[in-house]
Amino acid sequence: MDVENQSIVSEFVFLGLCQSWDVQILLFVIFLMLYLIIVFGNIVIVILIITDPRLHSPMYFFLANLSFVDMWLSSVTTPKMVTDFLRESKTISFGGCMCQILFVHFIAGGEMVLLVIMAYDRYVAICKPLHYSTIMNLQKCIGLVMASWIAGFLHAMSQMAVIVQLPFCGPKEIDSFFCDIPLVVKLACMDSYNLDILMNADSGVVAVTCFILLLISYTYILLTVRKSSKTGASKALSTCTAHITVVVLFFVPCIFIYVWPLSNTWVDKFLAVFYSVITPLLNPAIYTLRNKEMKNAMKKFRNC
Repeated sequence: MDVENQSIVSEFVFLGLCQSWDVQILLFVIFLMLYLIIVFGNIVIVILIITDPRLHSPMYFFLANLSFVDMWLSSVTTPKMVTDFLRESKTISFGGCMCQILFVHFIAGGEMVLLVIMAYDRYVAICKPLHYSTIMNLQKCIGLVMASWIAGFLHAMSQMAVIVQLPFCGPKEIDSFFCDIPLVVKLACMDSYNLDILMNADSGVVAVTCFILLLISYTYILLTVRKSSKTGASKALSTCTAHITVVVLFFVPCIFIYVWPLSNTWVDKFLAVFYSVITPLLNPAIYTLRNKEMKNAMKKFRNC
């Protein structure tokens, strides 16, 4: 398909979360505050882990990377959504829309792999404690994080290679607050049924594979913890519970959006808000409130 067909639609129009001006003003205030908390909370976690020598371990190294990823995942969509609440015409250029799709899937795909890596780290720490420092050395940790970014990039590019070739020549209204593949594919001037299934399957394979690996990992970890000493089991269980909570909060919305899509538009919007705003907001709270070392580092940080 030639480039001329792609450029017929130069911009897309977001329908947003609602049409009421008063409600939009309220949502502007709410989501602006939530976004500032997301940025501040995740930056604080990164700073704590970098500056506190007691947190210089693989688990916190991965946690710092997760906070960094969460901050950027929210930043791809939330600032645009917040500013659109104050605009009557909520538009985005064709290039801007493609960039949103690219970075959402790049970052989200990388986060899925990173969560699997964090589960692997906990598996080694709990199931092979005597070999933990040898297996999870700094070089390997950096390599695993780089692998998560590469996996996210390859996933995003596999989606973009198809999306940018579609002919967009007519409908341009997106019933959401950001560009996402299922919504954009429906606007293509072609029968998109089979393509929609293909694109959802692409995202679904990544999400379901990572989710199954995580379920297997944490099931094995929890079974191992049951055989441990009471003190060690309690600490391990607390850490794993925090990880499992984050996994469920992140993967469940993604699975319903890409693997098992629902026909209810409002549910889709809620799930999109959940994984792009609520999950990055809750992650810092979950890890700081359920982790003794993080709470101690936070107290030390406050007293400085």
